[in-house]
Amino acid sequence: MEKRRLGKTEHMSSILIFGSFALFRVRQKEADAALEMALENGINHIDVSPLYGDAEKHLGSWFKRNGKKFFLGCKTAERTKTGAWESLKRSLDTLKVDRFDLFQLHGVDDIKTLNTALGPGGAMEAIMEAKAQGLLRFIGITGHNPPLHNQALKLFNFDTVMFPLNRVHAAHPTDWNDFKPLLKTARQKDVGVMAIKSVAKRAWEGAKARQHPYNTWYEPFDEPKEIEKSLRFTLSQDITSAVMPGELQLWPMILDAAKRFKPLNEREQQEAMSQVVQYQPLAGPRMD
Repeated sequence: MEKRRLGKTEHMSSILIFGSFALFRVRQKEADAALEMALENGINHIDVSPLYGDAEKHLGSWFKRNGKKFFLGCKTAERTKTGAWESLKRSLDTLKVDRFDLFQLHGVDDIKTLNTALGPGGAMEAIMEAKAQGLLRFIGITGHNPPLHNQALKLFNFDTVMFPLNRVHAAHPTDWNDFKPLLKTARQKDVGVMAIKSVAKRAWEGAKARQHPYNTWYEPFDEPKEIEKSLRFTLSQDITSAVMPGELQLWPMILDAAKRFKPLNEREQQEAMSQVVQYQPLAGPRMD
């Protein structure tokens, strides 16, 4: 699988990242199979959060038996120093690791939250102390508000940023989802960029909003051709990697598309966007 430099971390990340939200409520046997599948297909980077159900527990079990073998990015949704310290230490213990390669402020989607996390007594104080103690190497920020993250990169020297980037959002840029200014700032500051929601189509509608077949809070594209178009669009932007969606059933199609990846030219990108103008972009903060 193709690998790209994750900004100033210098890590060469696979263009797909193991999205551990997919392990939210599976059995250990299924989690083990997903990890083995990822390794066999050249994935070398894992994203996880303590909010992802059983994911940390399943990863910890596998790491204990097999070694870490991946670049490991974890997160905290805590905003205070005390809360972030407790979250970080708990995740290290559950994951059975001595340190994180990347530790991220998770789900930062409004300026008040950002200022709290970066301010006196905020989560960043704990993260910086943990870095000084060797418990983590790099620091990132995640969420669903690229314009806010653009501000964040100017307030703190983050190593990475993670946010939604897909062709539906590109077809309907708003004050909430416009990612282009953020990509420019990230390039200028050599910040590694990771995309989520690459195969998102729209929010669940009708009866499917109450009961749907996938472990995703949005309706994904689930046909091979549409998945490939969506992934190609996202990976054709100025990013490092795309995080795999939270539904294991979709992973074989995602992996197949990534193996065949070729960047879209400008005309092809416009065509990919024109094919999804009937869908409305996702909106609102989420913790996945």
